[in-house]
Amino acid sequence: MKHIGTTLGLALLGLAAGMHPAPTLAQASKPRILVLATGGTIAQTDTKEAKLLGDALVGAVPQLKDLAQVQAEQVAQVSSPDIAPEIWLRLAKRINEALASNDVDGVVVTHGTDTLEETAYFLDLVVKNDKPVVVVGSMRGSSAPSADGPANLIDAVAIAASPAARGNGVLVTLNDTIQSARDVTKTNTTSLDTFKSPDFGALGIVQGGKPTFYRHASRRHTTATEFDVASLTALPKVAIVYSYVGVDADAFEQAVRSEAKGVVYAGTGNGSIPKAVQGAAASAAKGGVVVVRASRVNGGVVERNGEHDDAALGTVTADSLNPQKARVLVMLGLTKTNDAGEMQRMFDMY
Repeated sequence: MKHIGTTLGLALLGLAAGMHPAPTLAQASKPRILVLATGGTIAQTDTKEAKLLGDALVGAVPQLKDLAQVQAEQVAQVSSPDIAPEIWLRLAKRINEALASNDVDGVVVTHGTDTLEETAYFLDLVVKNDKPVVVVGSMRGSSAPSADGPANLIDAVAIAASPAARGNGVLVTLNDTIQSARDVTKTNTTSLDTFKSPDFGALGIVQGGKPTFYRHASRRHTTATEFDVASLTALPKVAIVYSYVGVDADAFEQAVRSEAKGVVYAGTGNGSIPKAVQGAAASAAKGGVVVVRASRVNGGVVERNGEHDDAALGTVTADSLNPQKARVLVMLGLTKTNDAGEMQRMFDMY
């Protein structure tokens, strides 16, 4: 992992204190990249409460002007645990609007790392353009030793400006890696090397400032999906219920009582639902609630009819999506249908 040193950290602190040099646009021949800021650790200064706005964040990294013409907008200013579906919709609509213009060649989204993978996968399913979209965060704020935010932001702009990134779906970058939004997950609470794709590996790397792709995402994304959020103002409610030794049906039944239209069951092993919960799951599915068997294991595919007769139980299997990403797909799927067979088709496709 390369590090941008103390100089940039001090620059970020200076900007937070009131120094706001305007970002200098590069020559007109350079790609035009729009940075959409949402908050998170990458925007932190010397305290967890102090946040840099998008213009200041971009202005603090002068190397960006060597890569592209960069402009910034603020879409939200929250820590990523506070990201909400309405922010997803606002962000997606702005991305689609921007990419439809000839004035934008790619988009970078700055985001907190806790829910970054969920936002990235949501965008992977609803962005309607094959221009690059890159989601980036940092594990350390700008005042921390070896702050990783500036280096990650440079990588993100380099990827978004690269013709090789086009058509690869929404991408995630931290620590010099290029990951697919569908496959990537946060695997460590504090490590710089936390974002990984456990089952399928990274798509590529950034080395010497140059993005290089070694594989491409195979599942449908962006322009090849059936989802359109242009007219949506809200998303259906979907809950996640977690399994453990001695679990009973209470949490599952409470999710249904709270009018969840879908429930993702984070089961043990191959998405197992214990006997104590199976009755509630079957009853919910029969009543039109979409019930998905996912796994609390960080890797692997939940097989259809592997642990249960899914047709008899009325359940859908999550393939290799973890529970939080399975929830994203169910939310979007429910804007089209609550039919279990159709929902299974979506999980097999996306």
